[in-house]
Amino acid sequence: MAGGDLRSLVAVCAAVTAAMWYARFAARRLRPGLPRLAAFVPVLAVLPFLPLAFRALHPRAISGFFLAWLAEFKLLLLASGQGPLDPSLPLPAFVAIATFPVRQRDPTKNAAGSGLGPVTSAVMAALLAVIVLLYRYKERMNPYALLVLYSLHVYLALELVLACAAAAVRAVMGMDLEPQFDRPYLSAHLRDFWGRRWNLSVPAVLRPCVSRPVRARVGEGAAGVAAGVLAAFFVSGVMHELMFYYITLRPPTGEATAFFTLHGALAVAEGWWAAREGWPRPPRPVATALTLALVMSTGFWLFFPPITRAGADKLVIAESEAVVAFVRDTGIWAAASVHSALSLL
Repeated sequence: MAGGDLRSLVAVCAAVTAAMWYARFAARRLRPGLPRLAAFVPVLAVLPFLPLAFRALHPRAISGFFLAWLAEFKLLLLASGQGPLDPSLPLPAFVAIATFPVRQRDPTKNAAGSGLGPVTSAVMAALLAVIVLLYRYKERMNPYALLVLYSLHVYLALELVLACAAAAVRAVMGMDLEPQFDRPYLSAHLRDFWGRRWNLSVPAVLRPCVSRPVRARVGEGAAGVAAGVLAAFFVSGVMHELMFYYITLRPPTGEATAFFTLHGALAVAEGWWAAREGWPRPPRPVATALTLALVMSTGFWLFFPPITRAGADKLVIAESEAVVAFVRDTGIWAAASVHSALSLL
């Protein structure tokens, strides 16, 4: 991270702390509903602009997810008197829960074992480093093979970034980690992939913010369920357009919205088929292979083009290579320092 982005990090942290102090102050004095929501409008308006303070792509995109997605939706839930935020929380805990995938520790439960273990984290980091090294040969790769590497890169990077951020907050503040991923490569269908295995911080806020209110308005029958699912996927698509803007700094193309709207419609169709008794179901290994093939093929068609077309993938590769080089050089320096110290004994 450049020196300018380090200064931006300090400024953004200060701005987020001040914004959350105000939101907590307002929530303590206003009842849930329109009064509280109206008081939150300045914070909701400011948070999406803060990630633009960063020049580097990675901190801009990561802070965009934490601030413009997680924090915004959690504040909307607080405005209606729901969600994980509570105005009685101390300010550091309020800020952490609002912006990171963490929650208050439940003293009646054992939090051990949540999140990635050190061995799993090390393996994932090593795999990500190998993928970054393979990018040196991307000019010789089949375009679809390169997109497969991009897909693995996205998964591993999200796993590590979310787990590390949450683990840091847990270590400092003693909070529990929220589950992030649950082996998405084992998904048996799209509802399983998006609802129970992939980036679980997102459905955790979309369900109470979007799906349940829509379902309650339409009705509790099949039509209500379908409307709630479609609305959640549509909102996810719109939010991904914003995430892509943080990555590319280009206007939205609508492809991310189309991608998630399509998957929402397919998830509704899956649910309708599953409700039909006696209708054929593929064996679990076949269903998993079909699900992953569907996610990747539609991703090649709609998800990745807005990023690759803008050349943002090249920036991701360049920044990732810089991180790998930094870690390698730091390791070499540390090993040399230890060797020199031992030689003096």
